[in-house]
Amino acid sequence: MFAGLSVFGFFFLIIILFQIFKILDEYERGVVYTLGRYTGIKGPGLIILIPFVQRMHKVDMRVRTIDVPSQDVISKDNVSVKVNAVIYFRVIDPNLAINQVADFMRATSELAQTTLRSVLGKHDLDEMLSERDKLSKDIRELLDDQTDTWGIKVSNVELKHIDLDDSMKRAMARQAEAERERRARVISAQGERQAADQLVEAADKLGSSENAMQLRYLSSFQDVTNDKTNTIILPLPLDLLTKFVGK
Repeated sequence: MFAGLSVFGFFFLIIILFQIFKILDEYERGVVYTLGRYTGIKGPGLIILIPFVQRMHKVDMRVRTIDVPSQDVISKDNVSVKVNAVIYFRVIDPNLAINQVADFMRATSELAQTTLRSVLGKHDLDEMLSERDKLSKDIRELLDDQTDTWGIKVSNVELKHIDLDDSMKRAMARQAEAERERRARVISAQGERQAADQLVEAADKLGSSENAMQLRYLSSFQDVTNDKTNTIILPLPLDLLTKFVGK
């Protein structure tokens, strides 16, 4: 009988020790309650609690991530897209994170979904595709402001994917092709205009100087004579013919 009591006392002592001594890692904090009332935050390290009077709730202070599920968003120009994102946040006040919200992980996730739809719905599709950094910053600031009362700090928001339906992808492909064709035509027209301007300028310079015209004539004649397969017919100067006719 006494042996049974001693074994029971040993296990009871072990249970009491586990209730008294708690160890928290460097990234953990303990929200302590005494008879149900919040009495402070402890940790990290060895924590001593009064058995059956005090209890503690552990809180992880490291940065956490939440994958925001794909959300159906209607853009400002009435285009339906699916957008998902990832949220980076951490607890900065364990007291608020435990006592002000029942489940801060779920609450932050739900708030991120509604905020994502609200912010992106105010922008056109082109802005969603070209200004992701700006939109991510706007979402982060709005989330951080709303979660401040929960002791949560949202450090970053990243838009991962913006998915379009097949018909919109085909329309955007046609638009991009038309834009490329327009740019090619503009560049071609600019090149032709510049070439015409250069030709006019060259013609003006040659016409303004007889010596320049003769030099150009000789240069062309030399280019032709380099090819031995060509038959060259030299024009007879008109002033020479005039002299013979006059006689």
